[in-house]
Amino acid sequence: MPVSPEKKRALARRIEELGITDNDLTEKFILGSGKGGQKVNKTASCVYLKHLPTGIEVKCQQERSRELNRYLARRELCEKIAYEIHQEKTKKRKEMEKIRQQKKRRSRRLKQKILEDKKKHSEVKKMRKKIEE
Repeated sequence: MPVSPEKKRALARRIEELGITDNDLTEKFILGSGKGGQKVNKTASCVYLKHLPTGIEVKCQQERSRELNRYLARRELCEKIAYEIHQEKTKKRKEMEKIRQQKKRRSRRLKQKILEDKKKHSEVKKMRKKIEE
């Protein structure tokens, strides 16, 4: 499943907007590993990109195709550079931060405040109950 020409053009535009040139990139192809069978282990389909001015590195082995991995690696590099330099938050980055925030442990003071609020709310609800005779 090759990358469509529209997607390639969109990525080229994005790279141009960020000011990345081919001279700034070091690209290597590494032997794949992991699941995927003999084909993956024999071919150098894993793509390694390094942006020399910033030192940002990306390694991509999501697909069996070298061409598709090159596209995905460049796209990921653009996301990282946009975040590092321009503080642009991509959808993926926002989702990661949201999950991190959800997993973060609450402080003792915040926990205490939440419990106090719950207690007050329960008192209000008790006041609403009908009086039993």
